[in-house]
Amino acid sequence: MDNSLRGRTVVVTGGTRGVGAGIARAFTETGAHVVACARRPPEVPFEGVEFASLDLRDPPAVRDFFDALPRLDVLVNNAGGAPFRRLADADAERHAQVIELNLITPLTASLAAYQQLRRARGSVVMVGSVSGSRPSPGTAAYGAAKAGLDNLARSMAVEWAPEVRVNTLVAGMVRTELSHLHYGGEDGVAAVSRTVPLGRLAAPSDIGAAAVFLASDAAAYISGASLLVHGGGERPAFLDAATANKET
Repeated sequence: MDNSLRGRTVVVTGGTRGVGAGIARAFTETGAHVVACARRPPEVPFEGVEFASLDLRDPPAVRDFFDALPRLDVLVNNAGGAPFRRLADADAERHAQVIELNLITPLTASLAAYQQLRRARGSVVMVGSVSGSRPSPGTAAYGAAKAGLDNLARSMAVEWAPEVRVNTLVAGMVRTELSHLHYGGEDGVAAVSRTVPLGRLAAPSDIGAAAVFLASDAAAYISGASLLVHGGGERPAFLDAATANKET
């Protein structure tokens, strides 16, 4: 087991529920000191995870938060998300808010954390999405922001090397406490799971394990990379169409 994160300080943005909670828990299992920052505390406190109230859309508050940390070794930019909204159903300002949350706030946090990370020779893990590399109808602004996040991470990895490593964890579909809002009930989750080659949605712990790997010394020579954590992606639709055609 890689024990390189034991005793190190890890900040997980949006680390109070869903994927973020899975990431925070995974880091606690390594013996790291984990701080989860979000606007609201978790409904049930996580053992071993410190909570810090922070609005990531407030740059001065973000700078103050990171400046006050005695040390920082890893920043996981997880906070983000978007409601289902077709492009023509909202104005540009509404879509811009989604882009701000999913692209600008990770940039804000990373810049605020840079000096701390540089001193620690630490790393940044961006939590991206498969929506950033494929059409994302209903969440187009989110997909565009995640595409930008991946490019930002690659540029950041070059500019901040060799002191700070920067990578993107490209997450596929994840089953969380809010999955019913996206996929419906159990039947919906089961139907969506059948489109994934590994036959299931990711668990938050799957994403957490990948984040731990990218932040650990086991990934010491990995920077500017995008790690796909999506269960094999999606079964191509043409294969199902071809199969159906043969059966008829």
